Amino acid sequence: MYYPRKIQKDLKNQLKFREIVVLTGMRRVGKTTLMRWLFDQVQSHNKVFLDLENLIDQKVFDEIDFNNIWHNLKPYGISSKTKSYIFVDEIQLMPQAIKAIKYLYDHYDVKFFITGSSNFYLKNLFPESLAGRKVVFELFPLTFQEFLTFKEVPKPEIKNLERKVKEKNFVNYEKYKKFYDEYLKFGGFPQVVLQDDIQQKEYYLNDIFNSYFEKDVKTLADFRSINTLREFILILMQRTGSKLDISKLASELKISRPTVYSYLNFLSSTYFLHLVPPYSKSIDREVSSAKKVYFCDTGLLNWLTRLSDGALFENAIFNQIKTYGEIKYYQKRSGAEIDFVIPEQSLAFEVKITATERDLKKLERLSSELNFKKYFIISKNYTELPHTILAIDI
Repeated sequence: MYYPRKIQKDLKNQLKFREIVVLTGMRRVGKTTLMRWLFDQVQSHNKVFLDLENLIDQKVFDEIDFNNIWHNLKPYGISSKTKSYIFVDEIQLMPQAIKAIKYLYDHYDVKFFITGSSNFYLKNLFPESLAGRKVVFELFPLTFQEFLTFKEVPKPEIKNLERKVKEKNFVNYEKYKKFYDEYLKFGGFPQVVLQDDIQQKEYYLNDIFNSYFEKDVKTLADFRSINTLREFILILMQRTGSKLDISKLASELKISRPTVYSYLNFLSSTYFLHLVPPYSKSIDREVSSAKKVYFCDTGLLNWLTRLSDGALFENAIFNQIKTYGEIKYYQKRSGAEIDFVIPEQSLAFEVKITATERDLKKLERLSSELNFKKYFIISKNYTELPHTILAIDI
């Protein structure tokens, strides 16, 4: 059974335009499933779905003269005489196909849809020559709203933040809180969410992590010690939501600072973690200041380490709001801080297991200093406080 994803409406809208559509994200987040759904939406018989894990499908692009690719597509029922739709799954397995795709795009009436396993691939596979020819979508593990959809638990989505504050109620909180607890514990990878057996959920989480090392780390990275990278990840997980001290990390692992930076770049480029910079009116200060670290999925965090409830919850909220805009954190020299700010929207979020009036006054004061018009506390537990949104609604 297919369960809808939040970005599918925007993806489907791309059928009207000519640009190459690229869908990227970490492994096992549902890219292939979403693309197959989109393939079924194409109202044309002149379409094909090529899976580059299949060596036969790879041969379609194995031509010196790219015009001959149309001959290879004939057995699939594809013609160049009318507009064609070509879906290419797992493009990273055949990077040389990119030149062929560019040529066909430039010379024929063809719409391409491509999936790639990570941003790391895309930076290397899609050169500047494709500028203006592509539009990129990112797919992440499920949001809580998507999680409920996969659980077949209906919940109307409220998109306006002010309405989320006004329409919260204790009955809904009681109805959905057990699902949110499950979401926190096991995360949002679709395969894990759809499995009811706890042992099988844990098996899938272990397999996702091991697969990341086998298929992404070993094939993409040229690190001398995979074990050191694994240890690095475990140490980072214990610092979830904290500012990173590069020198301390290097000393603890007995590696160089450049190696720490290369690890961080790889892990963020493959969507395994996210680095959040501070907000400052000085660009130089933002660049030089320490970043905070958050991970792609709370299920993986729970499987690999033990965090405080507050740190785990903060990571979950980051994953739920990261599509709102570019997220930063704010901290004064005195130490007072706001967990997440989205400067272009003058928007601030503070994350608390249980919101208090003291938390709200502090957030109001700091937001006023920044001239931010909108500020909210996101609370895991129920509260009637103003300017407070429940985690189940975010």
